[in-house]
Amino acid sequence: MSIPAANNFPKLHNAMWPGLVGKGSPGAEPFIDLDTMLDLTAKAEVNGARFDGVDLFLYNPHVDIDISDDGIKALAAKIRGKGFDVGSVVAPVWFDGSAMGDATKRANWVTAVRKACRIAKKLRELGVRPHGIVRIDTAASVHDWAADPKGNTKLIAKTFREAGKIAKDHGERLAAEGEICWGGMHSWKAMVNTLEETAMPRVVGFQADMAHTLLYTLGYNSPKDRIVPPKFHWEPEAFHKAMKKMTNALRPWTIDFHVAQNDATVKGSGNHDKTGKHCTVNDPNGKLNVPRDAGYWLRDDKGKVTRKTRHICWDGCMFPNETMGKQETWNNILAAMLQVRENHGWHE
Repeated sequence: MSIPAANNFPKLHNAMWPGLVGKGSPGAEPFIDLDTMLDLTAKAEVNGARFDGVDLFLYNPHVDIDISDDGIKALAAKIRGKGFDVGSVVAPVWFDGSAMGDATKRANWVTAVRKACRIAKKLRELGVRPHGIVRIDTAASVHDWAADPKGNTKLIAKTFREAGKIAKDHGERLAAEGEICWGGMHSWKAMVNTLEETAMPRVVGFQADMAHTLLYTLGYNSPKDRIVPPKFHWEPEAFHKAMKKMTNALRPWTIDFHVAQNDATVKGSGNHDKTGKHCTVNDPNGKLNVPRDAGYWLRDDKGKVTRKTRHICWDGCMFPNETMGKQETWNNILAAMLQVRENHGWHE
């Protein structure tokens, strides 16, 4: 009797944007360049297994959103030279745009998505990007959204639909990441409402990050949407019930997934607003059992593996540069990713 081979899907990717997010602004640590992030990822190894690819932030100093076709070819060659594919890419929608802003800001937001879709499509055509989405956020504050929840949700959805049509024309899909710092995405109910109002389920979906979505259950930035009891001390039964309720609502929309750890606190760095604090995967204060809790997203409500995401990505934004420079950090992350795949993946 032969022993089944280990799972080889979903593919395991590492995010490059932790080298940029919360870095480079006054009072923050310096950026970590793309080459360094690629090298750290390429050197990670656990029992002969390595990362399969990387997800990219389309923003300087990593990737210029206005990169030329030749520049895209050079980028593809660099990444392929490390033995990696490209997966999902992040559209830089925040810097002069907003999905909930005035006409100019909304146009700028859509332009950033259009440029990101162009790069994503080119990478796909070059054969270096077999799967993945274009990530978006509303780039709107929770405070501004709360001034007119219904009206602002409709405006966000209108912008999302406009961008969705562009993505569809490029053969791409958009995924809105559930972060508590963005208006219209700051709670699980608000996120569902935004996606339902957008009404493009085959093109505009949800990107679930284990660290950020944990805060949805706690009601950060939207106490009325809190799922766990007021006096919650991480009792397993209450945690399980809350996670099931949240993921049952958002899983049908989920088309991209981030493995992450969280200590249930919020943090900002540099000019990045406070959002869910990512922790190292084995942080003793981490509230998630990463290999187990990934199953809330990667399995359906009957416990069956969904196979909806062809790759999963580790996200560890705002780690100190010293932590990110240690190879053991990435080896530990890769070990956890491998366990997630073994628990909730499949073989092809």
